[in-house]
Amino acid sequence: MTWIDEARKVLDEIEATQSDAIEQAASIAADAIGGGGVVHTFGTGHSRMPVEEMFPRYGSYPGWHPLVEQSTTFHTEIAGSNGQRQAMFIERVPGFAEVILANFELRPTDAIILFSATGRNAVPVETAMLAKQAGLKVIVVTSVTDTRSVPPTHASGTVMADHADVVIDICTPLGDAVVEIDGWANKVGPVSSIGNIAIVNMIKTVTAQKLADRGIELPVLTGAQVIGAEASAALFESAYLEHARRKASVLRVTESQR
Repeated sequence: MTWIDEARKVLDEIEATQSDAIEQAASIAADAIGGGGVVHTFGTGHSRMPVEEMFPRYGSYPGWHPLVEQSTTFHTEIAGSNGQRQAMFIERVPGFAEVILANFELRPTDAIILFSATGRNAVPVETAMLAKQAGLKVIVVTSVTDTRSVPPTHASGTVMADHADVVIDICTPLGDAVVEIDGWANKVGPVSSIGNIAIVNMIKTVTAQKLADRGIELPVLTGAQVIGAEASAALFESAYLEHARRKASVLRVTESQR
């Protein structure tokens, strides 16, 4: 089978089995965003991609607050300075999540979505733990197959999903890659990214409808080719300022105890 065939199977499985969890996640998000707060979005490694897909993106709206630490997600150098070895090492360092989150006020009225296919590295596990301890609703998007395939590696004996209010399975097979190549020992072509992107857009659209049902409309980034340059620029400015306002409200600016 081709990679597209396998990707379709993943998308069909997400639709068939994860719709209820996505609905729950959207309800949590609508409560946070509709109340004037944010939904933090976090991922390390290639799980940066669904964070960027959520906002800012055409067809997206403010309320989603990206938390991406470049040192854990910068892969294009691969070897040498800022290389893959360092990024993979840093996302396994205990205590780093606390340093990242020390920049923000973690408010129980907000929520967080965490992306990690395996959900076992220290940074995503501890981010989930700290958010849960602070009273945020925690939504985890992960591969249930992968995260439960081996014992946890974190000192707590837990994986990211153990600290979630809602778990959404990206429905990928063990190891992520899906295409067998004649003459090669291992499969090629991962499908977790397309699963993540699908889930992100399902949450985004269902949340938007829930907000609309409450009489709330947020500025949606829309291309000039659709609504004209002037209207597009105005929407961008409105969305940008709304995002900045919400982000400013969660930046930590006091010496209060965490």
